[in-house]
Amino acid sequence: MPIVVDIDVMLARRKMSVGELADRVGITPANLAVLKNGRAKAVRFATLAALCEVLDCQPGDLLRWEAADEAGAVPAQDAPISR
Repeated sequence: MPIVVDIDVMLARRKMSVGELADRVGITPANLAVLKNGRAKAVRFATLAALCEVLDCQPGDLLRWEAADEAGAVPAQDAPISR
């Protein structure tokens, strides 16, 4: 996915554990892990705002865009190949 989540970078900078961040943000550690590991399909603005407040950062510190080839993703094709 071309959107990369850098929560782990901010956690390291703040010397904070995933469990502590989850408690302070008000989400489960499992849901935070899904977001942190880039498996989330969406994030609510309220959750993003809470993460930024607790980590004292901007949304751009947590999320960044990478081109598909840089992220290792295979670009989707417009139509299936006929054989």
